[in-house]
Amino acid sequence: MSEGERPGGNVDLQKVTDAFIALRKKAKVLGIKDSQLVKVSAVKSLKKKRVTCFVVTSVVICLLGILSGVGVVLYQNEVITRRALFKFFQNVMDFSIDNDVCLIPYPEIILDMFRPPVNCSVCKEVHKIDRVSSLSKEEFLGKYAYTARPVVITDGTKGWTASQYFSFNYFKSIYSPDSPVIISEDDKCQFFPYQSGFTALKEVFNMSEKDANMEGKPWYIGWSNCDSSAANELRKHYKIPYFLPDTSESSKTDWAQIKGIKKWTLEPPPECSHVCDPKLEVTVKSGEIIVLDTNKWFHQTDIIGKEMSITIGSEYD
Repeated sequence: MSEGERPGGNVDLQKVTDAFIALRKKAKVLGIKDSQLVKVSAVKSLKKKRVTCFVVTSVVICLLGILSGVGVVLYQNEVITRRALFKFFQNVMDFSIDNDVCLIPYPEIILDMFRPPVNCSVCKEVHKIDRVSSLSKEEFLGKYAYTARPVVITDGTKGWTASQYFSFNYFKSIYSPDSPVIISEDDKCQFFPYQSGFTALKEVFNMSEKDANMEGKPWYIGWSNCDSSAANELRKHYKIPYFLPDTSESSKTDWAQIKGIKKWTLEPPPECSHVCDPKLEVTVKSGEIIVLDTNKWFHQTDIIGKEMSITIGSEYD
């Protein structure tokens, strides 16, 4: 089983989303419609920066052009009235931002073409992935925190009890049937099926005991936890890694290997292939944490052995 990921933006989208929702609520109180709000230059700027997908806007413009032409022809031929035509244009122009969603994901080749180039100094002198322990906060801050140099902290989860508790049955037990994670009705509750064939976490938890114990068809999934009750339960068994600086507001990206073993394969971005090593590999074992800037490094993971692999992914800034 393997997982491949590409560098991408690390913008705090949740903060932006929350701020915009608050702005939109105030606008509605003042009687400002979505069709008026999107004319604000700052909102237009935000929409131009949505580079992860084709939005409805570009598609709708083409469709509206066609529909408008048809509407005019029908009016000229007295099939519809002027009032009906006016009502149509009024409804079209008074759209809702809620409906401005992604239709077609950008192909990865397009993402690569428009990805900002990386300064190759981040990988030029990196010939292996460091493995360290008893890492002081000062050393981590000076050598790894913001340099994009990957590192594995072999005692990164000391003091945690996650490896003793985390299992398929444990995860299944902490989510109630009406949990937003299970019903997947909240946009914050992301489920990552990879190539497993599952469409929701509910399907995963309903699998047979044999499959759950990895004795059947291999599977690999992930999810973002948006259930506060479950989060409080999970956090009883892990905490902020000891080496993170006190100035870190949240827990760049780190993965804690709770159970199992993973091999990580890192590659520099294409523009750095002439100055950096073409490939770096490291094995991350249970109890270890790998810190990796995914804005700079392409990576793939492969599970080693038959033991279930359980990891926690997080970020710091």
